[in-house]
Amino acid sequence: MAAALLAGTLGAQEWTTYGGNPAGWRYSPLSEINTGTVARLSPKWIFQTRVPGNLETSPLVMGGMMYMTAPSNHGFALDLRSGRPVWHYAKTPPGPLNLCCGEVNRGFAAIGDRLFKVNIEDTLVALDRNTGKVLWETEIADHKKGYSGTVAPLAVKNLVLVGTAGAEFGIRGFVDAYDAGTGNRVWRFHTVPATGEPGGDTWGKDAWARGGGSTWITGTYDPELNLTYWGTGNPGPDMNGDVRPGDNLYTCSVVALDAGTGRLKWHFQFTPHDVHDWDAISDPVLADIEIGGRKVKALIQANRNGHFYALDRATGKFLLARAYTKVSWTDGFAPDGRPRLIPGQDPTEEGNKACPGLGGGHNWQATAFSPQTGLYYFGTTDGCHVFYKTDHDFVEGQWYQLSTADDVKHEPATGALLALDPATGGTKWRFDMVRTPSGGVLATAGGLVFIGDSFGYLIAFDARTGKVLWKFQTGASINAPPVSYTFEGRQYIAVGSGAAMMVFALP
Repeated sequence: MAAALLAGTLGAQEWTTYGGNPAGWRYSPLSEINTGTVARLSPKWIFQTRVPGNLETSPLVMGGMMYMTAPSNHGFALDLRSGRPVWHYAKTPPGPLNLCCGEVNRGFAAIGDRLFKVNIEDTLVALDRNTGKVLWETEIADHKKGYSGTVAPLAVKNLVLVGTAGAEFGIRGFVDAYDAGTGNRVWRFHTVPATGEPGGDTWGKDAWARGGGSTWITGTYDPELNLTYWGTGNPGPDMNGDVRPGDNLYTCSVVALDAGTGRLKWHFQFTPHDVHDWDAISDPVLADIEIGGRKVKALIQANRNGHFYALDRATGKFLLARAYTKVSWTDGFAPDGRPRLIPGQDPTEEGNKACPGLGGGHNWQATAFSPQTGLYYFGTTDGCHVFYKTDHDFVEGQWYQLSTADDVKHEPATGALLALDPATGGTKWRFDMVRTPSGGVLATAGGLVFIGDSFGYLIAFDARTGKVLWKFQTGASINAPPVSYTFEGRQYIAVGSGAAMMVFALP
């Protein structure tokens, strides 16, 4: 991996950005907690937020403090020694809000002494890191039109980059950059081009105006190329493609943008004309890997459509794709990466079975890449759904999915944690679970991989073999990714469980 991607991260004792480093590895260089010591891991403190809903936050750790967000516009600064709250930010959301998936929030970004978070009504707020005082607040988009904010911002130099949610309400998605000092918007890239813009001819009539393409999971950044990479969500309406003929760029894609201007450098569309809700928002992880005997500056992703992908992150060139779960909609790819479709997979009024299901193979939960093992880790759902197609008129700010999906009778979905070789897409090991892993992944230099599940277990695996080395019942569903840091000479693991933040260390 290029040194610039790792500057100030792999040697750091803190966790200062959503993905652990600009490349989104979610890898800790710490090794006090390792395959030989992890069995002695135990809780050190627990902070109860008392905020309804499950945490999805990836906490930041710096300067002896932990900074975490919670649902419904809450943020906390916690003392690392005890978990005692030092300050609490809260703002009552306006009502009513039309939301897909609750008032969740995935974390802060930090620049100097300022913290940045999105609020659920789609505003961006800057807080003083020491006091929690509001420094400025800027509207990103109008929540009355269906927009909402759940993403953890990405700090790039003096810019704060954010995406938006709301594709199920007929929004027009984008990636924004704001000046960290003033809150003024510096640039906006629309993920759905208008008529006359490049890619606008991939939408029928005026469908682009309500074309979806949300950007609700944090992007990554390559400082050598000065490119930021963002995955985009489903087109709108979701499962009825009749009203939007064409490929529907740039939905279900990854876009590479100049971080200073927002100009599009390249794009790759994983699922043209998606009709199954297969967002491409999963972490766009940056890793240098060897493919076909050649070292490649790659972007890797476990896509919701059931395939692992590797792309050249400088050019967007397709390198490889390989299914990691049951797939029924394609039987391969053209040399440029366009999927070859299998007929009869689209939603119908009577219902049509397709695999993977509505949530896809891998969904939004954080993935991890370990430079120690060279493997890529993520959770997967193995199952199918029956997809239906419906129709109704578009009403601004109201649900506009034109569809539904149902379980396949006598075919319950299962889940697993996978370790893939990103050079081939081949599975190195697999740990089967009763349900899909609900939390994200952390890899460490101690030879470990951590993940949480919906039953409340935080589990540690041997990163090379997949052997379970430790587990702990936290008492609530784990929907958040773990992080690791050192404080006063000791390594800690922290993860959100239900409405609580739990911190673990060795005795």
